[in-house]
Amino acid sequence: MNELIELFIASILNHNIALTYILGMCPLIAVSTSIRNAKGMGMAVIFVVTITSIINYPIYRLLVATNTEWLNILVFIITIAATVQFLEMFLEKFFPALYNAFGLFLPLITVNCVVLAVSLFFVTRSYNFVQTVSFSLGSSFGWFLAIVLLAAIREKMSKQSNVPRGLAGRGITFIILGILALAFIGFSGLASI
Repeated sequence: MNELIELFIASILNHNIALTYILGMCPLIAVSTSIRNAKGMGMAVIFVVTITSIINYPIYRLLVATNTEWLNILVFIITIAATVQFLEMFLEKFFPALYNAFGLFLPLITVNCVVLAVSLFFVTRSYNFVQTVSFSLGSSFGWFLAIVLLAAIREKMSKQSNVPRGLAGRGITFIILGILALAFIGFSGLASI
């Protein structure tokens, strides 16, 4: 049990998929303009990453049993696309305001490399099912934490700071991400994967 908790904490903090592995930057930068949008996108990523990992684990085991594990990336992408399509239909039906806030960014979850990377990490690291669930929850929550932190800093800076014109927008966003990544290095040694 301690191993699972350590894996979960490590995947959030010192092995943060956004700030350590630099994955999922496109939606991270594009959607982090407001805390509200960041929370919505983060929740959607948590849902998609966790569900696709849970679905992809037994599929991968079946591929291994049939000596077709070389198809894993193709099968994982199909699973991710189907899950995101389901999420999009669900949000459009039950949460239209959130669906409209996402705009074109919701389909970007399909090509968000975080979703595929988590499934590939459980393959290369030989995680069992419970470890896969713990890692996928932790990694997606770590991405959620990164996007909400970035959005909060960007909102605060837009109201209270005078950013030079040459750095306004994405320039200052990259600097903030670099500082956040350096801050998360401070969690090194806290837990390991």
